[in-house]
Amino acid sequence: MRLIVTGIAGFIGTNFLRYYLENNPCDEIIGLDCLTYAGNIKNIENLQSNISSRFTFINCDICDYDKVKKIFNEYDVDGVINFAAESHVDRSIDNPFQFLQTNIIGTTNLMMASKEHWLYDGKYRENSRFLQVSTDEVYGSLGTTGTFSEDMNLSPNSPYSASKASADLLAHSFFSTYGFPVVITRCSNNYGPYQHPEKLVPKTIVNLLNHDEISIYGDGRNVRDWIHVTDHCKAIECVFKNGKIGEVYNVGSENEWSNIDLVKKIIHLLQDITDDNCINEKLIKYVKDRAGHDFRYSIDSSKIRQNLGWNPELEFEDGLKQTILWYIDNKNLTV
Repeated sequence: MRLIVTGIAGFIGTNFLRYYLENNPCDEIIGLDCLTYAGNIKNIENLQSNISSRFTFINCDICDYDKVKKIFNEYDVDGVINFAAESHVDRSIDNPFQFLQTNIIGTTNLMMASKEHWLYDGKYRENSRFLQVSTDEVYGSLGTTGTFSEDMNLSPNSPYSASKASADLLAHSFFSTYGFPVVITRCSNNYGPYQHPEKLVPKTIVNLLNHDEISIYGDGRNVRDWIHVTDHCKAIECVFKNGKIGEVYNVGSENEWSNIDLVKKIIHLLQDITDDNCINEKLIKYVKDRAGHDFRYSIDSSKIRQNLGWNPELEFEDGLKQTILWYIDNKNLTV
């Protein structure tokens, strides 16, 4: 197959590119990215030769419909995996407009271009498929109990999550209205290599290595489910190939941590790895909680596990150690 993968220079897109082409030697990827602050071209340089020969990068904003449509026609793509998104909650609170543009209009452009390219004489091209990568944040917030399942109502609490929920609903409407071959995944918090240091795990690692303070919102008791990005990439591949058209699949690892406990865990791992006495809990600084801060996310991924046979593989502590070592070895990719 020849796939368009958007957001290719971002965190998950970069990891997916490397994982997918290593494990699908007959496929090609056309990678799109408009290289905002969160898309680092260094992430997709120096690829192994068996990957680079099957990868084409195009600097493209998915909000530019004419350019997107031209790429479809030029490369005759069979599938789309849409990672492209503005994704930082704080930035969405400060300025929601770019989130609405990219996450809603951009996604609609991709689906329209796909529909026009694949639909002929009332039928879609065989094996054509569009995968919309979403987030568990579209469900809203949980208390101390309960978990998110695919049949729950969407209740987003930030401009970011509202824009992602809107894209999900548009994807569902394309399936219902046009029979469009779309599937949706909603994943819990990712961690791993190539993540922009504005996010909690890499920011904590980078700050600690520089002996800088780590700011924790509120009392630090907000809870998230964490999954390694490679396990997420494997889930994306699984749903793209085997998921049922029109369905939503939650992706999580049943690995819940409060923000403060996660930061302390990283501190202790870094102490062991670096033997640096300046890395300690005295660097933690509590700051005013952010607006609309969801208390807890917990995701039920039994559907993808039972129906498609996917399961997370990497133990959390092993994944954190690997992530810490990557950031130590790749400081040039974190700026």
